[in-house]
Amino acid sequence: MAKRKRIIRKKTSSSRGKKYRFIEFIKSDRTQFIFGLIVAFAGLFMLLAIVSFFFTGAADQSKVLNRSFFELIRDKDLEVNNWIGAGGASIAESLVNGGFGVFSVLIPMFISYIGLRIMKVSNFRFYKAFFFLAYGLICGSIASAFLLNRLFPQSHINWGGAHGTHIESVLRESIGALGVLLLILLFIVVILLLFRRSLVYKFQTWLVDVFSSVKKEESDDDNEQEKGDLIEPEPKEKKKTFISTLFKKKESEVSEISKDSEEKIPVLPNTPTPLQEKWEKEKPKQNDFEIIVPKDEEFVPIPQPETMEIKTSVIENEIPDKETSENEDISTEMEDYDPRKDLSTFEFPKMDLLIAHSTGEKAVDMEEQMENKNKIIATLRNYGIEITSIKATVGPTITLYEIVPQAGVRISKIRNLEDDIALSLSALGIRIIAPMPGKGTIGIEVPNKDPQIVSMQSVVSSKKFQESTADLPVALGKTITNEVFIFDLAKMPHLLVAGATGQGKSVGLNAIITSLLYKKHPSEIKMVLVDPKMVEFNIYSTIEKHYLAKLPDQEKAIITDVSKVTETLNSLTKEMDDRYELLMKASVRTIKEYNEKFVKRRLNPNNGHRYMPYIVVVIDEFGDLIMTAGKEIEMPIARIAQKARAVGMHMIIATQRPTTNIITGTIKANFPARMAFRVTSQIDSRTILDMSGANQLIGRGDMLFSQGSSLIRIQCAFVDTPEVEEISKYIGTQRGYETAHPLPEVQLATGDDQMSSVDMNDRDSLFDEAARLIVMQQQGSTSLIQRKFSIGYNRAGRLMDQIERAGIVGPAQGSKPREVYISDEYSLEKLLDSLK
Repeated sequence: MAKRKRIIRKKTSSSRGKKYRFIEFIKSDRTQFIFGLIVAFAGLFMLLAIVSFFFTGAADQSKVLNRSFFELIRDKDLEVNNWIGAGGASIAESLVNGGFGVFSVLIPMFISYIGLRIMKVSNFRFYKAFFFLAYGLICGSIASAFLLNRLFPQSHINWGGAHGTHIESVLRESIGALGVLLLILLFIVVILLLFRRSLVYKFQTWLVDVFSSVKKEESDDDNEQEKGDLIEPEPKEKKKTFISTLFKKKESEVSEISKDSEEKIPVLPNTPTPLQEKWEKEKPKQNDFEIIVPKDEEFVPIPQPETMEIKTSVIENEIPDKETSENEDISTEMEDYDPRKDLSTFEFPKMDLLIAHSTGEKAVDMEEQMENKNKIIATLRNYGIEITSIKATVGPTITLYEIVPQAGVRISKIRNLEDDIALSLSALGIRIIAPMPGKGTIGIEVPNKDPQIVSMQSVVSSKKFQESTADLPVALGKTITNEVFIFDLAKMPHLLVAGATGQGKSVGLNAIITSLLYKKHPSEIKMVLVDPKMVEFNIYSTIEKHYLAKLPDQEKAIITDVSKVTETLNSLTKEMDDRYELLMKASVRTIKEYNEKFVKRRLNPNNGHRYMPYIVVVIDEFGDLIMTAGKEIEMPIARIAQKARAVGMHMIIATQRPTTNIITGTIKANFPARMAFRVTSQIDSRTILDMSGANQLIGRGDMLFSQGSSLIRIQCAFVDTPEVEEISKYIGTQRGYETAHPLPEVQLATGDDQMSSVDMNDRDSLFDEAARLIVMQQQGSTSLIQRKFSIGYNRAGRLMDQIERAGIVGPAQGSKPREVYISDEYSLEKLLDSLK
């Protein structure tokens, strides 16, 4: 045993010694010198490449453009004239024309300086070098784009680079050519003052002389009329002496102020100089330092009337008048485009269409709170846990108790007592948050014995929702602290809703749709509703010509057929691609910027431009769609979720089966916002939220909302079916568009010519068994069919062609197995029955 211990100690000491030797090797002067030498030579390499680009870039430009660095290096037949070869030509093209223009030479110089710093050769301050680099790149590229691009327009060199050209064009549009010229002059003056300190003294002396001469002339004109005898002004030399001594004092203050320099400064009685006055004004006073915390009442600069009515038409008519005056050069006669003009008489739903389901403002039951508090303290004390304080926050359905344990108590010990605390409180289910995010407390959420109903009317009529400026505001309900919870769907950008049957999932979807109907005009938003159950969204059919979108050949706007769902989703991907093309033509990045340009009439409708409303896709029972259609549904949803945010297309999918087969990794990765109602197991909660908690909810609209790392418990607002019917009827009776918003038609791929020649009526006798084998194995290969059924390659190949034509597997991928489109036997049996 002793020998073994000694061997182990020797091994650990040797491993530690290796670590120390490695660290010493990294810190050694020789290693740092070699590394710095490599960095310096890399900078020299880039500098030579850029210098060569100025002479040989015209001949190499056609060979370098649209090709990556590694493609140029691998092409052995490529001949370039750059001194550093193909790699140097690519680097120079990227830095000069694609970067900061002629001033890109500062980048390799800075890299070489970094190498010299690592070699401990240069003592020049790093922050100074970085400042000169940034200043030269930004200001120099702008100046080069403004001056050199005009002097040498036919040159192969973009003198200002992509950066300078873009910034210069923006500045020229905003402040004009003269303003840009003055800005360049300012750049030159600043850099001269930074390099030559003596210029600061000369420049300031010149300014003082100018102002003093002007003052002298004004005083002489006034005094000649009143008095004849005046005190002669001090000679010019004396002023120079004063300024020089003032600057001597300023330099000596960095180290120490000597008595001799103070005595040499002449003090002029009752005549402070402009520099002295400025110093006295800007000098900090220690006794006046005070921190003022304003009260909430002070943040009301404009008194508001008690009753205020907001009319959308007035706001829309006032804003364009102001903005058209700023863009008179674009459209001097035409006013801004108003997307609401087609339905200018449209009225938003009224508040009296919603029912106040609230049970009234009940007083807090102090007996219940004191009883729960005593039981929590007693339960923790039984397990040897003492707390220093406890605070209760009463919500509509949940009360949050925040406790502060004594020092030395492990948080995990309290977290493990969740069931014991629930037993002592006789509660339906409690949830422990240990610790509370952003607080030094532990939260215990306990259901109230008499919960209150949060009505949709109280949420929509709240001031927070009415004054919301979000693009797609959604009033979801109330938090534990009785605050109205509102989120912007445009920033989510997609939402995943999950929960067991009867826990409030459909009511939550109706609350989201109702919020959008109360806030957005029909010209600003369109919805695509997918309802495999056929009864949930049928009440919205009356608003088809106002808010809904569908395919032109589709009879109903509410999509219930699985085949129509596939067509609609592919149509939405086509709409997404079309919108991105319009954004590219308009040189904007988001739908908000695009619509602002279109409203200002800066985009011509004759070129295909149009006002683009937001599109919200709501899919109920997503699990049923995945079971029946599989990949045909998941792939377009994944495409829309990945790309459609910038073009104003957002998805909300709901399912009551939160399993990994339904909510795949692709779906979870692109749906960062999640709404979780009560689920039956902790595994389902982790599938939705990536953490437990949804299995501890009490149901009836109790939910957890996750956005990133934050988790908020909310009581979802309750909106009943008759209320939704009244809202839909109120909107449907008003004048709408001629038809629902048309979606682009898409020709679905039917396979290649070889697959179209396969006759599905003459299927092989082993077709059904081979299809079941491939679905069970989740691997589509001809060799698998050969081995399992002991048949030849030709027959197995014909079987595989028939299975591919049926849509069970994908096309061949070379040596890789084919992709299997159907994930379970139930979906396969439905497909086989349809083929019969």
